[in-house]
Amino acid sequence: MSTRKSGASLTVRPLTPSVGAEISGVDLAEDLSEDVFQQIYDAFLRYVVLVFRDQDIPPERQVAFGRCFGEPQLHVLNQFHDSEHPELYLLSNLDENGEPSGAHPDPGTVYWHTDGSWTKRRTIATMLYAIEAPRKGGETHVANMYEAYQSLDEPMRRRVDPLVAVHSLNFSRQRRDPTPLTEDQLRQVPPVEHAIVRRHPDTGRPAIYLGDHAESVVGMDYDEGRVLVDELNETIIRPEFEYRHQWKPRELIVWDNRCSLHRSSPYDTATERRVVRRLTVLDAEPGS
Repeated sequence: MSTRKSGASLTVRPLTPSVGAEISGVDLAEDLSEDVFQQIYDAFLRYVVLVFRDQDIPPERQVAFGRCFGEPQLHVLNQFHDSEHPELYLLSNLDENGEPSGAHPDPGTVYWHTDGSWTKRRTIATMLYAIEAPRKGGETHVANMYEAYQSLDEPMRRRVDPLVAVHSLNFSRQRRDPTPLTEDQLRQVPPVEHAIVRRHPDTGRPAIYLGDHAESVVGMDYDEGRVLVDELNETIIRPEFEYRHQWKPRELIVWDNRCSLHRSSPYDTATERRVVRRLTVLDAEPGS
């Protein structure tokens, strides 16, 4: 982490009662001191999702900010990689002429999920930066999974506490996206197992860890496990647990994948323009 910039006090403004805060008083295009990043990370742990407005962030600076959190992920879907910065995952509905194509670049993103739950080495954070934003739709919704766990009744908590789910990128892609994984991509992402209730490594708080990549439950009949996963995925999403971000260009948001689910809302891909850069940060080690 760079320490060229001197320390400063940031302004943190909560956005909803349960999740989300806006951070001001920092320029993410500059190097961050350890003190400034610690303030950002403390807010990240408390509010789950952070919003930074009016930020001019070139690609290399987004990568640098991501490295403050940890090692950037090189996503297996390499067709989305930025040509100069493969850590960045480009989502755009524009065609080769720079016009709306009518096609969604990644249809699976409109379903609630956790980035990287399909890998053994999971992810800490995802950050999105808006280059172009639709006038309507294309929002990013983030839901607090600490609150989701607390909302379960006691019998359901006792039921799910010991359970382990199988997560599979191939499973979710087959359901949501007409573009299949290549043979090489399939080899890189075999199904993995993760506890349905995850204790956050920094806060120690329990959170539900599921989403659209979760396929089945270890030790249960496949169909029975599917029913339970679908039931939980529906139960844990409530408006009072959500932050909904309506994008403007030059905004960046970052959320904690260890205690949240997220999705994008639909938009008119034939008339609206949406171009965002995504960077996801890996956990320090598998199982953390």
